[in-house]
Amino acid sequence: MAAEASQTLERGLRLLRLLADGRRGRTPTELAAELELSRPAVYRLLTTLQSEGFVRRDGNGRVHLGFGVLVLARAVQPLLRDGALPTLRRLAEEVGATAHLTVAEGDDGLAVAVVEPSWTNMHVAYREGSRHPLARGAAGLAILALREGRTGYLITEGQLQEGARGIAAPVPGLPWLEASVGVIAFTPLDPGTIGPRVAGAAAELARSLT
Repeated sequence: MAAEASQTLERGLRLLRLLADGRRGRTPTELAAELELSRPAVYRLLTTLQSEGFVRRDGNGRVHLGFGVLVLARAVQPLLRDGALPTLRRLAEEVGATAHLTVAEGDDGLAVAVVEPSWTNMHVAYREGSRHPLARGAAGLAILALREGRTGYLITEGQLQEGARGIAAPVPGLPWLEASVGVIAFTPLDPGTIGPRVAGAAAELARSLT
């Protein structure tokens, strides 16, 4: 009985991860094919998840994440923020740029933790809770790279704020978290020096959350 319950939980989590990839929902048939499950098994999972608010069906019968997932995400974000702050603080002081942790919420990136350097004359003011499309800015592009299995850091300029330069790297090895660590500044950022430091901070954060 315990093994059966564990298998059901694992299937439900896999289903939620599929729906979290930013696509415009899926039909039960598509979910069954991608999960390699029978349609009746998928319908049983959907019935349970829908009753708890974790999935919803639109007018065309396509399945999307429900608002219950947002409630869980909001509960986790403060814990994630607290866990990331020491790493971000070291990175901001070391590099002299505003450091941030961004997580994916569908097609958007959400800044859940931000640390500004204490010793610079000028730095970018980047607010926690800021949201932007994943396709714009180094932080979002790093998350998209993570979805494609690519690592390393990415560099952008002026995509989110005129004159601002960003370097970000995905947080690797955490199937439950799509996130990136990055820095942003108005002054030039040397990719050869700062890029590896940002990637190192992302790896350090991944280890601390394991």
